[in-house]
Amino acid sequence: MKHLYLIGGPMGMGKTAACRELQRRLGRSVFLDGDWCWDADPFQVTEETKAMVVENICFLLNNFLRCSAYDHVIFCWVLHQQAVLDNLLSRLDTRNCRVRAVSLTASPEALASRIERDIQAGKRDQGALERSLAYLPLYAGLDTEILDVSRLTPGETAERLEAMA
Repeated sequence: MKHLYLIGGPMGMGKTAACRELQRRLGRSVFLDGDWCWDADPFQVTEETKAMVVENICFLLNNFLRCSAYDHVIFCWVLHQQAVLDNLLSRLDTRNCRVRAVSLTASPEALASRIERDIQAGKRDQGALERSLAYLPLYAGLDTEILDVSRLTPGETAERLEAMA
């Protein structure tokens, strides 16, 4: 049986680093970061681009799920609305697949500290802090498992995600 991990959380939460570590730990796994499907210049959020990105994500995830080379399919994205998560799941062939939807959260202080480090390193703009903190409360209302990563390293987060499988 395949395992599909859908990992959400605000930007700066450490989703990508934790998923990379999870991929390394699991073996026979593939990892897709939803942001890779939206890496465009200029970055434009329109109904057309949103539909295209979701279509691309579902196409890739379904191909990974069908491929016998992989036992684990790991996907991360902001996933801050139940409708986004439900739309993805409705378009994926999850027969013979165990789905784990997990939201990574943290205290506002821990998230702010992570974002500030990214801003200092030039990885994010100043507006990222406000946007990420605004998204944080949305995860409590989702139909996902919640994992507080306030005090966890990416390796520890991956260990907890692996234990949830």
